[in-house]
Amino acid sequence: MPITDDAKDLQDDLVRLRHDFHRQPEIGLHLPRTQEKVLEALDGLPFEITLGKETTSVTAVLRGGNLGAGQRGAGQRDSGQPGEESHARPAVLLRADMDGLPVQEKTGVEFTSRADGAMHACGHDLHTSMLAGAATLLAEKRHQLQGDVVLMFQPGEEGCDGAGYMLREGVLDAAGRRVQAAYGMHVFSSLEPHGTFCTKPGVMLSASDGLEVTVLGAGGHGSAPHSAKDPVTVAAEMVTALQVMVTRQFNMFDPVVLSVGVLHAGTKRNIIPESARIEATIRTFSEASRLKMMDAVPRLLKGIAAAHGVEVAVDYLQEYPLTITNEDETHTAEKVITELFGERRLARWATPLSGSEDFSRVLAEVPGTFVGLSAVAPGGDPDASPFNHSPYATFDDAVLSDGAALYAELAISRLAALSNAS
Repeated sequence: MPITDDAKDLQDDLVRLRHDFHRQPEIGLHLPRTQEKVLEALDGLPFEITLGKETTSVTAVLRGGNLGAGQRGAGQRDSGQPGEESHARPAVLLRADMDGLPVQEKTGVEFTSRADGAMHACGHDLHTSMLAGAATLLAEKRHQLQGDVVLMFQPGEEGCDGAGYMLREGVLDAAGRRVQAAYGMHVFSSLEPHGTFCTKPGVMLSASDGLEVTVLGAGGHGSAPHSAKDPVTVAAEMVTALQVMVTRQFNMFDPVVLSVGVLHAGTKRNIIPESARIEATIRTFSEASRLKMMDAVPRLLKGIAAAHGVEVAVDYLQEYPLTITNEDETHTAEKVITELFGERRLARWATPLSGSEDFSRVLAEVPGTFVGLSAVAPGGDPDASPFNHSPYATFDDAVLSDGAALYAELAISRLAALSNAS
């Protein structure tokens, strides 16, 4: 039976699991209820499970083929070392992120979030459910696996660098040796027609950095600005100057995106405040532009502040690096997608997205790729549908079994290729 048929048999269970995650979203690095649900989904399957020390991550290792005498039994949860024989087998990693967003849901779906001010607005509930489904599929086929599979259930993708925590705790070596390939998946609530898998070799997603600026002036009466040092007008000039700088100092064919999301000052219209605050997100598509921005932004802001006789504190926060997929691993994923679902379900992006991902940290360590999957409703307009992070973003359950099948088949086929090559 094709693995897609096996996955379809799990569809109802995956929908129930996804709705359960969606009703109870959790934010950040500590997701106790989500972790508990993942462990319940894995219960009874022959995985070696390790829980995060600093976060509520879950790492699950499935030993393929004939299990060695020194390896632990099904479901044992500890952080001991695997048997020596595991060091000779190939290993691959599959990752799903689990956290929600601080967004008040407005979709009106029956399984809407019950947590005030929290929502799975980026589809991580689907990722986690699909990987849990893949765990079942892989467990059923474990005696066919020509190596080991590491499942990476990760909290804190949304700005908390959960991947960084898991890497420091050894997720890439959880099988007893470094994984040789890594695959992640991300659903989208717009962009492409329903069920389309999206790939791109090379730079797929931008790097992400944060900018926090505090302009320090001197407060005074709004009727006498000459007797104060107005930080508001300086901050306004900075916002405009940052946009001009991007267009005049950076190559348009190596784009930079800078968007100010916070501009705050004052308490009343006739009071000149002592300070003004700016916060912005910065996205770059090359390491050269990223490094140049780190130098150019503080220089520009300090120059403007000096020209107006005020002080400025500039914090340039390095967040997620470029998501760069391996060309060979991307071709492997494309081959698996077309074999499972047909060529019409595959789209290769010509340009990267300006979103960012901490799965980039995994791809910087081992060859791998990242696959997009459109969860737009069947027949829905991908151009008009609300995008990820919107309080109105919806994701169609129908893609769950396909995502689970792809996760599982990527592991099966890549392990076979690695084993044959060794």
